Amino acid sequence: MEHVDVAVIGGGQSGLATAHALRQWGVEPVVLEASDRAAGSWPRYYDSLTLFSPARYSSLPGMPFPGANPDRYPHRDEVADYLTAYAAGLDADIRTGRRVTAVRRADGGFEVELAGGGRVAARAVVAASGTFGRPHRPALPGLEGFTGTVLHTAEYRSPHRFAGQRVVVVGAGNSAVQIAAELASVARVSLAGRAPVKFARQHIGGRDLHFWLKRTGLDIAPLGRLLHTPPTQLVIDDGRYRAALAQGAPDRRELFTGIDGTKALWPDGTREEVDAIVLATGYRPDLPYLTGLDGALDAAGQPRHRDGASLTYPGLAFVGLEWQRSLSSNSLRGVGRDADRVARRLAHRHTRG
Repeated sequence: MEHVDVAVIGGGQSGLATAHALRQWGVEPVVLEASDRAAGSWPRYYDSLTLFSPARYSSLPGMPFPGANPDRYPHRDEVADYLTAYAAGLDADIRTGRRVTAVRRADGGFEVELAGGGRVAARAVVAASGTFGRPHRPALPGLEGFTGTVLHTAEYRSPHRFAGQRVVVVGAGNSAVQIAAELASVARVSLAGRAPVKFARQHIGGRDLHFWLKRTGLDIAPLGRLLHTPPTQLVIDDGRYRAALAQGAPDRRELFTGIDGTKALWPDGTREEVDAIVLATGYRPDLPYLTGLDGALDAAGQPRHRDGASLTYPGLAFVGLEWQRSLSSNSLRGVGRDADRVARRLAHRHTRG
């Protein structure tokens, strides 16, 4: 069995930032990526997705985001290409097509099992596999009996298949609003949820919101440890989405109270035929390979950690969690800071051990 210093699980932005940080601290990682490309989930997001932050604020450590206009909002494919280029320039051992199926304790370290039967012994493990593989599908009233189309945003690509249909998008965050507005160009759409949509202005005083987050320090404030649950996501808007909702394209409704076949029951008592329901209800950490480490995850499958360090297993760490340490922890602009903290701890442990 091969022996390595640190196995980094996941070759997306979190895993790549971790590999960069570990090498800066003198530790050689092996990055295990399940897909055939070190670009994380970006190639699989919906077609129209762009970053919410400008290119100048959307880089991993050591490589600025390319392009002549640093104030533009890069498209999904640009981000995937950037990550692929970043991986190629890392001079790190990145192995694609290596899906991790289990992590177990072994001889003071860990044994990492791979799909197909391979195994790697590692002194430390960093779980950096993100959330895309675990879409959150909440229990909604009557949804299990809906006979129309139900899909999560992880499965959504473009509005074309929904042309002329009646669609309900469930959610109140950025993806929910963006997808609902996009669908409203070809379908009759309602944005439904228990919580109201809360907007943040994309530009304040002629500057992008992220300029102010950086200037005030809010982007890096270590608030994560104080939050039991992440706060309601603000929808970053340049005015288009508020205008779309004001015009009823999409319209905003309270969540349906029940479903009968293809009919949604609304809180005012009306019943309406619905063709499709899109769940823009977020994701949860995708960590099934850690279930064999008793106590590494809580009952809901959330990692038990402090600033990315496991509370139960020395040598186990996490990178890329929402609010792991700060507002920007699971973003391109912020994951490098968390990765460096994790890498520094592991490097010191490596030196001592």
